[in-house]
Amino acid sequence: MFGKIKFAAFLIAGTAGVVWLVNLPYPMIRRPVAQVAPILLLPSFINMDHHYRGAIDALEQADQLVSRATSSADIELGGEKVKAAKQHLDNLPVWFLGYYPQRYCSLFSCSWQFTLDEFEQARERVARLDAVVFQDKNALVPLNDARNALVTAKQQYQQAKNTKDRETAIANWQAALDQLEQISQQTLAGKTAQTQLTAYKRDFENARISSFITAAQEFDLEAQKIQPTNSQVAAELWQQAIYRLEKVPNENPQYVDAQKLIASYQVKQKTVIDPRSATYVEAAKQYALAAAQASQNPPHTAQKWEQIGELWEKAIQKLENIQVSEPSYVEANKLIAQYQTNLGIIKNRRQAESDAKEILEKANQEIQSLIASPPGDKNQTKAAIIRVMNQLSSVKTGTTSYNEAQRLLKLADNKLKQIK
Repeated sequence: MFGKIKFAAFLIAGTAGVVWLVNLPYPMIRRPVAQVAPILLLPSFINMDHHYRGAIDALEQADQLVSRATSSADIELGGEKVKAAKQHLDNLPVWFLGYYPQRYCSLFSCSWQFTLDEFEQARERVARLDAVVFQDKNALVPLNDARNALVTAKQQYQQAKNTKDRETAIANWQAALDQLEQISQQTLAGKTAQTQLTAYKRDFENARISSFITAAQEFDLEAQKIQPTNSQVAAELWQQAIYRLEKVPNENPQYVDAQKLIASYQVKQKTVIDPRSATYVEAAKQYALAAAQASQNPPHTAQKWEQIGELWEKAIQKLENIQVSEPSYVEANKLIAQYQTNLGIIKNRRQAESDAKEILEKANQEIQSLIASPPGDKNQTKAAIIRVMNQLSSVKTGTTSYNEAQRLLKLADNKLKQIK
């Protein structure tokens, strides 16, 4: 009995050894066996079926995860599926490609054929997906770096105490945005970066414009402090302020405010760069202001109109001292034209006042003559009164003689009506 058991065990062990031997992955062993006793290769067929199905399933899952990735976790899992598919393909016996195990497939209803084309296509697909996973993983590094740099730059900007710190933060912010834009849009990281760039750029542009205006205001304050002791440095500071404000684009809501500041700083800069002509302009404006104030509440005497005219003439004389080569020349000539117009008006007013006074004096003389020596003839008296009335009527409004002329006109008219 023991001998039979021993013999059976020896037989089973020997059979197992033969099956193990013929299933070794060597073509010189398997090929002859496949031709005469394919059933012995059943373990190889089962192994092939397992790895084939595993490769196909892993490839499909990897393709879905990688091509439709929405997060880095999808890319990571897709990479694992690609590795699994590659391992399954590596375990398929290349020597057996093209052989269709009909006996095995008749028993287990397999639906595959190991053709060379199919195997090569699977290999290519694995290589392509592996490259995509590699690129996506690599792209996540600059994406995370750029995001961290953005956060750091924004914090630096918010904590900045002066123009230099703000501009450094802005430069770092711009570098982070540039890094985001350089990420390939074929990767998940690139697509993610593109969806976020619009908001990032909007925040950056607002900060950049605000930094320009804040810097300009700081330069202005510093220039005002240093102007009394170093006018040249003050002028350079105002130029720096103007340079930054000129960077504000037309479409920005703060453009108008920036232009107003530019005009203000240019005036201050001009005062420092061209103090001689600026002094003349300021003096001329003071004379013009005095003339304008003196002209208020007319009528005035001819003498006062003459004094007002002299003020305008002095203002013009100051401006005429500014040379063509000086920066304020154009402004000075505009003021000269304006002041000459005003001077012309004053001269007309002075002439009208002188004429009115002369007419009134002459009319009074004739009235006194009529009173002292009235004509004997009524018609002569009427003619004399009418002549006086015509003179009084020529006195213009806005003169100191006008009201008196109107009073005398009324008296003369009444006197004329009394003569019959």
